[in-house]
Amino acid sequence: MFGNPFSDQELARRLAAVRAGMAARELELLLLSTPENIFYLTGLDHWGYFAPHLLVVPHEGEMILVTRQMEQVSVRAQVRNARFAGHSDSETIADAAIRLLQDRVRVVPAAATAAATAAATAAATAATAAAVAGNAIRRQPGGRPAAGIEAWSAGLPYGFGQALADGLPAVRWQDATGLVDAIRHVKSPEEQALMRRAAAVTDAATEAAIAAIADGAAERDVAAECLAAMTRAGGAPPGFGPFLRPAHRLGEEHATWGEGRYVSGEPVFLELAGCVARYHAPNGRLVHVGHAADADLAVAEVVKEAFDAVVAAIRPGARARDVYAAWQAVVDAAGFPDYRRHHCGYLVGVGFPPSWTGGNTVTGLRHDSDLEIREGMSFHILSWLMGTGRGDWFLSNTVLLGPEGAEVLTRTPPGPIIR
Repeated sequence: MFGNPFSDQELARRLAAVRAGMAARELELLLLSTPENIFYLTGLDHWGYFAPHLLVVPHEGEMILVTRQMEQVSVRAQVRNARFAGHSDSETIADAAIRLLQDRVRVVPAAATAAATAAATAAATAATAAAVAGNAIRRQPGGRPAAGIEAWSAGLPYGFGQALADGLPAVRWQDATGLVDAIRHVKSPEEQALMRRAAAVTDAATEAAIAAIADGAAERDVAAECLAAMTRAGGAPPGFGPFLRPAHRLGEEHATWGEGRYVSGEPVFLELAGCVARYHAPNGRLVHVGHAADADLAVAEVVKEAFDAVVAAIRPGARARDVYAAWQAVVDAAGFPDYRRHHCGYLVGVGFPPSWTGGNTVTGLRHDSDLEIREGMSFHILSWLMGTGRGDWFLSNTVLLGPEGAEVLTRTPPGPIIR
């Protein structure tokens, strides 16, 4: 948690890709406030994101990270590729950002020479120059500078955004939400290695939670065993969860353990993710206490078949809607033609509290999604038949699409699990 997990080459590759995206939109600046995206470009992993951060990415030259001055030690220890600009608690981050950006976003005088622009372009890093070759931004004299901002970032409070707009009237603002997120969808070899480590943590935590579940076991004791195993296996605090609930609280989607005790005859819902260097690998299981009904056992086989169908459908060039259709086809064939889910999984990887989904949006494998599946993507795949009246079961795993095809990273046995 307290070191930068990425090589210089990895960070340079990411920045080059982002700058290529900026060039395609003719952006001179990109202002990032989503913690996952700031981490992706700098490696800053701390709990200070509760206060706004702003990463200023110019189309060439040095990035600048703006946040509270008191974070300087963590930034110095972890960030190698951006200059730190701290602000005191007697001013806002907007005050600091406006002061920093005023000279950068002034309107170019009509007398500005092309030579000055060319000289600045030549100073760009080799990685960036390669990525934006032929696409270098040339603002016309007298033109208003274009800056991208993540308008839908949870890290950009309304007051912050409004202050930027009011304080930098010369800027032509463009919504750049999703620019960096789309690049993050495909995991590099370094990232895939972290996903594998996170999956091993997930399995250790899941095994410990399952072993602790019993008739009369206190929910908090099961949670304690799960969290202890997660920590001992090398995991950092996850973005959220773990979610450990008895079946009568199943509908409380993102609620976790309570003050009760598990009882024989009632299933226990587990959904959790190990976290290594902010990369998450979730899985989920349904654990039956004492016994499982025959109807549940029958549905379990459908759930597993549908999960396998999804894994088989995850291949380069497929569309998210095709992957969902593979899940739905198994469910329909099993005699549940009216059963529908909002998705059968979603992209997963970098996550900061309060989520492991990669920010405040969920990129789901939905029936109406045209998302193209690409090698290097990783997914939390969920196969779920609950409330059918003919039995209930749930199974989920993290799946990585690597060069050899789709691979299930989390290895906890799928069940049926009876404690």
